[in-house]
Amino acid sequence: MAQDLYSVLGVPHGADADAIKKAYRRLAKEYHPDRNPNNAQAEARFKDVNRAYDVLGDGKRRRLYDEFGEDSLRETFDPDRARQQREWSKRHGGRYPNVNPNGTVNVEDLFGSGGGGGGFSDIFDFFGRGGARGRSAKGQDLEADVTIDFASAVRGTIVSAEINGTAVQVRIPPGAEEGSRVRVAKQGTRPVGGGEPGDLVLVVHVKSHPNFRREGDDLHLNLPITIAEAYHGAKVRAPTPGGAISLKVPPHTQSGSTVRVRGKGVVRKGREAGDLYVHFMVMLPLPSDDVSKLIDSIAKEQTDDVRADVKL
Repeated sequence: MAQDLYSVLGVPHGADADAIKKAYRRLAKEYHPDRNPNNAQAEARFKDVNRAYDVLGDGKRRRLYDEFGEDSLRETFDPDRARQQREWSKRHGGRYPNVNPNGTVNVEDLFGSGGGGGGFSDIFDFFGRGGARGRSAKGQDLEADVTIDFASAVRGTIVSAEINGTAVQVRIPPGAEEGSRVRVAKQGTRPVGGGEPGDLVLVVHVKSHPNFRREGDDLHLNLPITIAEAYHGAKVRAPTPGGAISLKVPPHTQSGSTVRVRGKGVVRKGREAGDLYVHFMVMLPLPSDDVSKLIDSIAKEQTDDVRADVKL
């Protein structure tokens, strides 16, 4: 079930823009990956908070969300057509075109064999395109969940499905986000008495990544560096969706310092590529007697108050 975005931020539906912004800042600070390293639960919460604010912090997107709910968040959502469909539903006794009231199936029933000799289907799209033409004569759509890893969501991938005994390969386009919907034409149920079958709609879920997180089409990477690399400066390798790049670490880099690499984020068809934000994370060496002595000697040289500027 989709999360209510107001509940994610802990604000009422009638909250004003300032209240929403304050709630977002508080939660983003609390669950930020830099404050919760290697904490998958906090990372997932941080992602949900950012997703909620992306919508509720934008006046236009918030109005659409208040009117249409989760449907308004689909990539190709058309509010004018949605209103037309809603009016169609009212005129036809509550029957709503282009929905699957009880066509949900178990994903294990769909993804059993891992593919093989079936035909390749790229007659898909993010849920929302195609219109309502002829929906009343079609079978019900089926809906199922599919989980892919973070890299596959960014780069795109192919998943294999067994549907009604037929192996079908489904292309997940580059840039798929949590909750994206991919439609496979004519792979749903057949209507009683004949007619065109419905579609299969795959709801994409994306696993979290230990080093990367995503904000829109921008990627954020926590990149570990050594104390020597941070102090003296260095050139290090950083992974990107298009392959590893060489990145300069400036001398005297502090942990948490960030550099922006333009165009190295998520690449989606018809859109400008996102950017990559690399956050340098200075890593201490493994404990030993020699390391302890070196740290003590460094501490004697560091006479300034490192927290002098930390104030509320």
